[in-house]
Amino acid sequence: MFNHIKTLSDIILEEERKAKTASGSFTILMMQIQDAAKIIASHVRCSGLVDILGKTGNKNAYDEEVQKLDEYSNDLLVKILLESGQVFAIASEELPDIIYTPKSNAGNYIVFFDPLDGSSNIDSNSPIGTIFSIYHRNSNILQKGENQVAAGYILYGPSTVFIYASKYSINGFTLDPAIGSFLLSSPNLKMPEKGNIYSLNEGNYELYDEPIKRYLTHLKTSKTYKARYIGAMVADIHRTLLRGGIFLYPADAKNKEGKLRLLLEVNPMSFIVEKAGGMAVSNGKNPLSIEPTSISQRVPIAIGSKENVKEFLKIIHE
Repeated sequence: MFNHIKTLSDIILEEERKAKTASGSFTILMMQIQDAAKIIASHVRCSGLVDILGKTGNKNAYDEEVQKLDEYSNDLLVKILLESGQVFAIASEELPDIIYTPKSNAGNYIVFFDPLDGSSNIDSNSPIGTIFSIYHRNSNILQKGENQVAAGYILYGPSTVFIYASKYSINGFTLDPAIGSFLLSSPNLKMPEKGNIYSLNEGNYELYDEPIKRYLTHLKTSKTYKARYIGAMVADIHRTLLRGGIFLYPADAKNKEGKLRLLLEVNPMSFIVEKAGGMAVSNGKNPLSIEPTSISQRVPIAIGSKENVKEFLKIIHE
């Protein structure tokens, strides 16, 4: 008997049928994001063979060095999204301003994305990824994370994994390059209530404030925790999502507001982790409840299994 394995497209179409007001626009948008992910994945696999690896010599809107693969991925996503006819506006980590679709081709969604998270890993052939976040069109482009329609990330590692979360479900898919489809590999994702892995850049230890140092001391002296840090939020969050634990990027003496961007990284990951039963906190509150003030707004973040995040809050407030 034929055993059909569901694809990402199947899940999106199933969700479309659940939405009473669905017009098919969101489905088209997600199909375009899928196509972009497949193309980027193909270039990532060939990055050591073609003239796409290495630095451009330019810096992005946030004064960070741009890799050629970053630039390619950003240009591809911008082109595909603007030409889809489904977006009203887009914002990217690589661009200083919001881009609005011409009125003649404007749609009803706003998309925020980081085209290649962890780009410093490119030259060492380590995991990198794409993060995206989708909102309904609104007079206010900068909306709270709780308004997200869907969010997800694509991890380019030994295999290409697509994690997709909406109000209906959260599922993981793996790209089968033989047929060019994202096949359902992790249905109804649920992260463990607690894990024994913590992930942060301990090289910044001397820059952290005393509560964070106290928490790190607790982790190191408890003899139950293991440290794992890849340096790409997508990869570190993916491991945390599957195995439990906590990921932190606290504020420090150099980054007093935090390093990660609320709209481009923190909100989509918080939406995903909450949907899987986890928890996120930023300055004592759920980041999804924060009113954004700019595209470049940065916040500290602690995110992961509920029990780990609760333990973190307890210790830093002692």
